[in-house]
Amino acid sequence: MPTSVTSRREQILEIAADLFAERGFHGVSIADLGAACGFSGPAIYKHFRSKQAILSEMLVSISEELLAEGTRRVGAAADDKAALASLVDWHVSFALAHKALIVVQDRDWSALPVEAREKVRSTQLAYVEVWVTVLRSLHGRLSREQARARVHAGFGLINSTPHSAVVSDAEMREILSEMALRALLP
Repeated sequence: MPTSVTSRREQILEIAADLFAERGFHGVSIADLGAACGFSGPAIYKHFRSKQAILSEMLVSISEELLAEGTRRVGAAADDKAALASLVDWHVSFALAHKALIVVQDRDWSALPVEAREKVRSTQLAYVEVWVTVLRSLHGRLSREQARARVHAGFGLINSTPHSAVVSDAEMREILSEMALRALLP
């Protein structure tokens, strides 16, 4: 039973991300979401208490996944250079696979309840700090603020995929990885 509940929740989150990216959070009703999932809108309430709860889980869970995988990759890397390459690879993979989530976060951030917004923000700041630590280990002369600015600029580049991915994902992966590494390293 838990597997079907989990898979149904994941299906709802995935479909909601696509719909929210296409129409905006406020442009999608529970009925629209239910229809896209293949059941009635009210059936959504078996899985989520509200449309805001869907948005919250969507953005909180992906932020937690970014942090957990980024931390894991740094821990598994042989050295700081390998850690940075692995972080870039991870974030590029995420951005190419989750273009809709990037659009939703950028556009519908204000629709998040305050508690979820704070959780997303704190988790994402922790993810940035994983990158900052690696950059500063590679280049000790960078201040924390300089490293943070580089990380945010790198994320901006990588997270441009909803707008810039006009070539195949394989080509885009190569382009983004090369450009991000050049942008991050002094």
